[in-house]
Amino acid sequence: MGSRWRALPLALALLAAAGCDSGTPDDARPKPTAAPTAAPTSAPAASVARVCDKPAAGPAKAPAGAVKVDPAVPGDLAAKTKSSPAHTTFWLAPGTHRLDPDPYAQVAPKEGNSYIGAPGAVLDGRKTNRYAFGGDARDVTISHLTVRRFVAPRNEGVVNHDSADGWKVEHATIRDNSGAGLMAGARQEVRASCLRDNGQYGMNAYKAGDSIEDLVVEGNEITGNNTGDWERREQGCGCTGGIKFWAVDGADIRGNWVHDNRGTGLWADTNNNDFLIEDNVLEANDGAALIYETSYNAVIRKNTVRGNNVVEGRKYADRGDTFPFATVYLSESGGEPRVPARTDRIEVYRNLLENNWSGITLWENADRFCNSPANTSSGDCTLLVEDTGRCAQPGIASEPLYSDCRWRTQRVDIHDNRFVLDKSVLDCTSTCDRMAVLANYGTYPDWSPYQGERVAEAITLEQHNRWHDNVYVGPWQFVVHDPSQVVDSTQWRGAPYRQDAGSTFRARGGD
Repeated sequence: MGSRWRALPLALALLAAAGCDSGTPDDARPKPTAAPTAAPTSAPAASVARVCDKPAAGPAKAPAGAVKVDPAVPGDLAAKTKSSPAHTTFWLAPGTHRLDPDPYAQVAPKEGNSYIGAPGAVLDGRKTNRYAFGGDARDVTISHLTVRRFVAPRNEGVVNHDSADGWKVEHATIRDNSGAGLMAGARQEVRASCLRDNGQYGMNAYKAGDSIEDLVVEGNEITGNNTGDWERREQGCGCTGGIKFWAVDGADIRGNWVHDNRGTGLWADTNNNDFLIEDNVLEANDGAALIYETSYNAVIRKNTVRGNNVVEGRKYADRGDTFPFATVYLSESGGEPRVPARTDRIEVYRNLLENNWSGITLWENADRFCNSPANTSSGDCTLLVEDTGRCAQPGIASEPLYSDCRWRTQRVDIHDNRFVLDKSVLDCTSTCDRMAVLANYGTYPDWSPYQGERVAEAITLEQHNRWHDNVYVGPWQFVVHDPSQVVDSTQWRGAPYRQDAGSTFRARGGD
């Protein structure tokens, strides 16, 4: 989990909603498209996914063959689910539906069940029930239903509590719950839904003992999550975000409005792979808009990223911490051709980053590797080494383990983006203006083969990390090699770094 990120109470809403290009849906696991030829000059034009204030209404009458659920009868939904066969459709009539008062009372769907809410249908946990929908039944659909006031414990979720596969959550509102509003399983689709004001996560894409394959998150509004302020309660837990992804192999994150979350907007943490993150609007999150950490192979394109990281960035600046805390933070993550995906690198292109606290940071902790006590990813190893015990002396000192025991920030291609910074909007004088590629000085543990400047030299000069053909507006600076080295654009483009070939730099304003 994260090693440098903290959260503060929600204290800032910087900017109004931005437009978002809806894009054309890609086929599942598509091949990468050709690179664009020019950086965007303004925000995408289409409307953003404002689904929380205007949720789509469900059917006013029960669909043919559906079982009607009566809100006047406590526990009616769970009882009728139990007595009906698999592949039954349930229509929840208008009103507030309740479960039995037992904390563990919940709905246990059967395979292929569908739950459809009428206009005004609410399933209310009354701050008593822990879970709304659980069990291991596959291919369950929940639509047009509000699920609120359940009290799942930390790291657990209210809807799809047991991370069953193949669920579809559409036009749903999942709000004001403790823990995560929603868990995820393989082949899960979450579309046009509102994940709002939940205690820890809007969604926790985690499945115990397994990876999650082929996840789709499209057209949702994800806002106000982490009301429990968990990073303050358990400092450094790395356990918050609008959405947190763990070991997800193949995800399309498209057309979402991710805003005003307390902490990070989207956070992919530990052995995720093959992400397509496109056409989203990420704005006014207290922390980073996007963290991609100890993970592999991603396409990050055509996103509008505004007003993020101001609360957390300012907190560290006020404490005198000069680390380049980023709005897009690629931490120990890179392209790896040996891990199958739609790309063999991390491609970041055609994004607009405007008035965030700093820009993109490429970081690699020299002391963090498989089998190191400094590895905060709960003992996980890389996707290239199955046996954690192999990452030890003497084998780790030589190839292939020397490389394969690390999550390496490598093969990152950042191009055709527009980076805009007006310090007066952020009311900052320093440290909010950084792009960075760097590592720390390796010191730990005493048997580590990565001590000294080896990792800093590698990430900066040897691991094929490139910025090029971007547009910069504003007083940008660049951190290279280690946190102490800050250079201007001329030094950044010169030897030995030779970054941002073909890019343009303007002090302020204009196109």
